[in-house]
Amino acid sequence: GVLGVVLFSIVTTLPCCVFLFINLTMLYTLRSKQVFWDTSRYVLLFNLLFADTVQLALSQSLFLLSSGSLTLLYPVCAALTAFSSLMLSVSVVTLVSMCLERYIAVCYPLRHSTIVTTRNTGVVICVIWCVSSSHVIIQLSLMLSKFSFQDLQNMQMMYFCGKESAFLDPSSDLYDRAFTYFLFMLGGVTVTVSYTGIMVAACSASTDKAAASKARRTLLLHLLQMGLTVSSTIYNSLLIVITSNLDRVPAVRLQVVLYVCVIVLPKCLSSLIYGLRDQTIRPILMLNLSCRCRGSVFIPDVRTKNTIRVHVT
Repeated sequence: GVLGVVLFSIVTTLPCCVFLFINLTMLYTLRSKQVFWDTSRYVLLFNLLFADTVQLALSQSLFLLSSGSLTLLYPVCAALTAFSSLMLSVSVVTLVSMCLERYIAVCYPLRHSTIVTTRNTGVVICVIWCVSSSHVIIQLSLMLSKFSFQDLQNMQMMYFCGKESAFLDPSSDLYDRAFTYFLFMLGGVTVTVSYTGIMVAACSASTDKAAASKARRTLLLHLLQMGLTVSSTIYNSLLIVITSNLDRVPAVRLQVVLYVCVIVLPKCLSSLIYGLRDQTIRPILMLNLSCRCRGSVFIPDVRTKNTIRVHVT
């Protein structure tokens, strides 16, 4: 019914709006200080957050369209699906790059400043976007090669926009699955090798134990984030299984829970991992989240130019 559609739309839109606000504030924070511009890991974090934020907004828009029983033209759905795939690829490959950066920082601290430079980071980001874009171009070519241009102009979809409805040609679906498995294997192998290298380096007397322990926890969080991100690619397949084995009302409720856990949650982990754990970002992020209100928890001290904690009476 209409009431159920409105209720589920509110339940999913509210957390999305909260996470979008946090992500956008985090993006603004990473562009507010010069130290974030000159540090490679923060540049990579900005790239990751940008991809996650765009993908979250796109996913919620498609979810609301499906909730309202609105269908799209096939070219529009194909373009949105390919764009979502682009953001997913950029997100996963950026996570892989961030794992490698932490590995170099712990295992090769003396060479870190010469290997991981701002210029090299810019080159890595360009390579990430070029590789991801080439994947999308191939994907679009396979998706649209089955139809003529005249057919595409007026081809209205009968089902809601998603990968299963966009990949009408089996070759395009096979290619997407192969690329997704490749990303998952690349991410898993990279995290495993980096974690093992940091564990070995932690046993050395010359390694900073605190930095190695923090890097291990960060890699484990990256692995969790990567697993949740890649698991979002099987969301539609899970829905098909759920709707074929459950009644309509329990299936819709479970769909909303899966959507929040599998689609929404992974897109906000980057802000939580770095925004709350990083001592450089956290005070500035908290200040920006509070909209620089005078009664906020963190306000700048003009005399010392540091961030202090104030108890509001």
